[in-house]
Amino acid sequence: MIKSLLVANRGEIACRVFRTCRQLGIRTVAVHSDADENALHARVADTAVRLPGAAPADTYLRGDLIVKAALAAGADAVHPGYGFLSENADFARAVLDAGLVWIGPPPEAIEAMASKTRAKQLLGIAPLTDVTDADLPVLVKAAAGGGGRGMRVVRRLEDLTTALEGARAEAASAFGDGEVFVEPYVENGRHVEVQILADTHGTVWALGTRDCSLQRRHQKVVEEAPAPGLPEQLAQELRALSVRAAHAVHYTGAGTVEFLVADGTAHFLEMNTRLQVEHPVTEEIFGLDLVAEQIRIAEGHALAADPPHARGHAVEVRLYAEDPARDWAPQTGTLHRLAVPDGIRLDTGYTDGDDIGVHYDPMLAKLVAHAPTRAEALRKLAGALERTVLHGPTTNRDLLLASLRHEEFTDARMDTGFYDRHLPELTAPAPDPFAPLAAALADTHGRSRFGGAWRNVPSQPQTKRYEMAGEEHEARYTPTRAGFQVEGARVVHADARLVVLEVDGVRRKFEVTAYGDQVHVNNTVLRALPRFPEPETQHAPGSLLAPMPGTVVRVADGLKAGVLVEAGTPLIWLEAMKMQHQITAPATGTLTALHAAPGQQVEVGALLAVVDGNVP
Repeated sequence: MIKSLLVANRGEIACRVFRTCRQLGIRTVAVHSDADENALHARVADTAVRLPGAAPADTYLRGDLIVKAALAAGADAVHPGYGFLSENADFARAVLDAGLVWIGPPPEAIEAMASKTRAKQLLGIAPLTDVTDADLPVLVKAAAGGGGRGMRVVRRLEDLTTALEGARAEAASAFGDGEVFVEPYVENGRHVEVQILADTHGTVWALGTRDCSLQRRHQKVVEEAPAPGLPEQLAQELRALSVRAAHAVHYTGAGTVEFLVADGTAHFLEMNTRLQVEHPVTEEIFGLDLVAEQIRIAEGHALAADPPHARGHAVEVRLYAEDPARDWAPQTGTLHRLAVPDGIRLDTGYTDGDDIGVHYDPMLAKLVAHAPTRAEALRKLAGALERTVLHGPTTNRDLLLASLRHEEFTDARMDTGFYDRHLPELTAPAPDPFAPLAAALADTHGRSRFGGAWRNVPSQPQTKRYEMAGEEHEARYTPTRAGFQVEGARVVHADARLVVLEVDGVRRKFEVTAYGDQVHVNNTVLRALPRFPEPETQHAPGSLLAPMPGTVVRVADGLKAGVLVEAGTPLIWLEAMKMQHQITAPATGTLTALHAAPGQQVEVGALLAVVDGNVP
């Protein structure tokens, strides 16, 4: 029986596994990089072991160090979580060879299915080997891992080589395996998957279906169970195929078989030999703890002959520190506050005051709602998102809220191209016009021991300036004996944390919290501006600025000052949070300056290069 378990992972999934271990009475061991020394997963575990030497981005790929940590801490089992080494057969063997229990499928099953190329061959599906114009569009895909990393859609044959190189580099960085392959790209399909659970006695459960069609950069954003609107006959076929695949490789533990469904036909994508990020929606409708089931299976316990019955509908959203309106640019900084209403499941690897760094995935949390029907689950989750207190860097919260309420999604007509079609409308700024006024009144009240700061002599209105949704706004108000006088509203109440305004006879509450010059007014984020505008840093036309903090991993071959570049040509590759981002030439012209070099750490806004479009 397992008494102490090490999670070979970090963040949200490590905390998730630890939660189940505590319920089962199992001691927990965390491993952490230097960058994660104060991370939540390292703090909540009973024991934490530093993984020395490796760079932060590579630390959790060092299987030798992780096995050594498990032995040193007295653990008798290892759970891989997802990502990193979770689908690495060599790591699974190393764990077993060290005399530890592996919470996962046999290494042979991982080898058969974790490589997407070998999985396809096992099922009689051959990847493309010689791509022509007739095959376009195609998808370049990492053979190992998941999470959208190492994937590129290619629509022009001349872009294939660059896509292959980029996918290889990203896959090697994320999974330690740079193998990629090419397959046909199915436009506007639905991403549907089946959760399986198999014991060591030959029983395999197919735990319904999930729909994960809302994706950005091939990484899932919204997931739900069961997959809505799926014909029952097709759902049965998917479940049967998933069980057959599990039996074919003598699978044990939790796994997922993924499909792309288009025009009533299912195309096999891959089998993930691990726990999925979106496993909570399956847990909610089946009333199961999949992590607990993984542990029991690893201990040799048998599953019942039949799985439990599903009840209701569950929806999950992934809350990311990123800006969807700026090409999904990851964001960093302090997460000051994260509080979710009661009745909503929150899985997270962060708590108030934690730092969001540049080395790892930008997912902050998963919010999950369960209800008797899909419509009720969507409404419940959207309402909770709206009431969630979230103070810190820019996130995709507003996008998630708009997605859950979009007619195409509520009618279950979505597909994997949802954000390609709707991103501009979903990210259109809709700031509250009274937010600057509320911020100004709260700030004035907080700084004045008299609250209203009224004057005996009439004077000009006081003003404060704020940046909101990229635009400057000015709040004007006049303190009087009777309180604040403002245009277009009546001030019912104002203190340093709460402002109540009556607008057209309707009272509205504004909760205000400030962190330096960053001010949160309900769900609107503002930046307080100085009384007098400061001179802006001037950059030459054609300057390429880092859109996020990260590491320069590549510079285009032969790129140097004086060379001619064409508009849209990739010049610099920046890696942040395990994803690579291309910096392209803004115009055709001459590169007059190059400040970026491979391995260089840059902050957001750093000058990387300059392209002069006026120089032939």
